[in-house]
Amino acid sequence: MVKPVCFEPRLWPLAHGRSLTLGPRGLIMAIVNVTPDSFSDGGRFASAETAIDQAIRLVEAGAHILDVGGESTRPGAATVDGDEERRRVVPVISALAERFGDAGPVISVDTYRAGTAEAALAAGAHIVNDVWGLTREPDIAAVAAKAGSGVCIMHTGREREVLADVIEDQMSFFARSLQIADQARIDRAHIVLDPGFGFAKETAAINIALMRRFEELHVLGLPLLAGTSRKRFLGEMTGRAPAERDVATAATSAILRLAGAAVFRVHDVASSRDALAVADAMIAEGRESPKG
Repeated sequence: MVKPVCFEPRLWPLAHGRSLTLGPRGLIMAIVNVTPDSFSDGGRFASAETAIDQAIRLVEAGAHILDVGGESTRPGAATVDGDEERRRVVPVISALAERFGDAGPVISVDTYRAGTAEAALAAGAHIVNDVWGLTREPDIAAVAAKAGSGVCIMHTGREREVLADVIEDQMSFFARSLQIADQARIDRAHIVLDPGFGFAKETAAINIALMRRFEELHVLGLPLLAGTSRKRFLGEMTGRAPAERDVATAATSAILRLAGAAVFRVHDVASSRDALAVADAMIAEGRESPKG
């Protein structure tokens, strides 16, 4: 069973004096794709106006964090340059920061580029979410450290040799990422780790193994983020298209919450919100009931 310490309150310090409490309940990071080629929503929110409207709907549905991205991370997606990425995300982040202020949801920027992270943080973002785990552009770590932002370090197997054991590969990758973070003097309290479901984990079996052994990642001593939403391995298991995978996503949210995940990156907030409410009730009951 997962160690109870994973569910104890833990402060996550973020940029601009914001913070979130991780542990007692699962928090939802809602995906805002400002891209024309997302695998899940087909570019429905590619303009600043539609992305902002979608973000507002996600907050109304219960999102705690809005994760704004300007480049698709699906396999085979077209690469955009930093200028285009910033053109897509900065106006959205600025508008959301102005609309919600200090009492609203926390804003995250989904980028591996130091320049985009710096611009997004200046526009009001609180978290840097790097799908390359600080390894693609290590200068992004210095940007995050200077801003005092939250940092999501994601594991990926892309463009490198992957170890055969799924957890050993996680440990090896995160050791390198955390070394980069330490060199940039990012305080560990600012870091959340994401095992990167679906990123160069080509089969459902690999992702299932990662879910089954998820609790082993707690040895790293840092909060964990789960990003399974609408991923291909859920399609392999259910036979459903990306937009029809929200029930499967919610199931994984509940499973991984019971395994100790703290943050859940999803497209559909309502389904995972309800699944997490059930899991959180079970966790609370387990902590309150006397052992016998």
